[in-house]
Amino acid sequence: MSNRDTIFSAPIDQIGNFTFDERVAEVFPDMLQRSIPGYSNIISAIGMLAERYVKPHSNIYDLGCSLGAATLSARRNIKQEGCHIVAVDNSPAMVERCKLHVNAYRSDTPVEVLEADIRDVEIDNASMVILNFTLQFLSPDDRYTLLKKIYAGLKPGGILVLSEKYTFEDDTMNELLIDLHHAFKRANGYSELEVSQKRSAIENVLIPDSISQHKKRLTDIGFSSAEVWFQCFNFGSMVAVK
Repeated sequence: MSNRDTIFSAPIDQIGNFTFDERVAEVFPDMLQRSIPGYSNIISAIGMLAERYVKPHSNIYDLGCSLGAATLSARRNIKQEGCHIVAVDNSPAMVERCKLHVNAYRSDTPVEVLEADIRDVEIDNASMVILNFTLQFLSPDDRYTLLKKIYAGLKPGGILVLSEKYTFEDDTMNELLIDLHHAFKRANGYSELEVSQKRSAIENVLIPDSISQHKKRLTDIGFSSAEVWFQCFNFGSMVAVK
């Protein structure tokens, strides 16, 4: 049972930028379940995609792995031999807990958990790369550079799973989906104060792209296919195939 997220439950005089620190790591599972619609479905499907696309003697990268949910989902479903998972996060608190979670389960597929900047990690011999709500925290220029590196390191037929918060070109629809997301959070027990303060903390840190921006970037880089396979309100996940 994870600790309950109460980080923004009391009034904060000066709201700083959201960071993945020790306090966030402590309540992260609860925060994700109550903040991201469909999160559990996305994690489950990552395992299904791993079963289908991971090739023997290849690498799987989970970039921005946080506590390792996507890593473990992929690991549980990999049926091929000689595979190796590299899980990367730049938060010491997340990496520490991710190692504990990974080590709690025995598996034929080894996992290497690295504390590093995902922009500095070499991608090589990959059949699957996971960016689960990670790319949105990079600057637009860094997003393109990272995706180009991922494409270069993917084997032919390899996949990128890209989960993100989306923005929409149509202002009416964009506001509707934002409002529905906030209603989802309130239905999960967050107060108006928590919703408001979290939004203030994250608005300068998480800069979302539209679905069309994502697709154009991926096809420009060279991916043969890129499509949304899951969406709920302004959150979703795409699969791109090399």
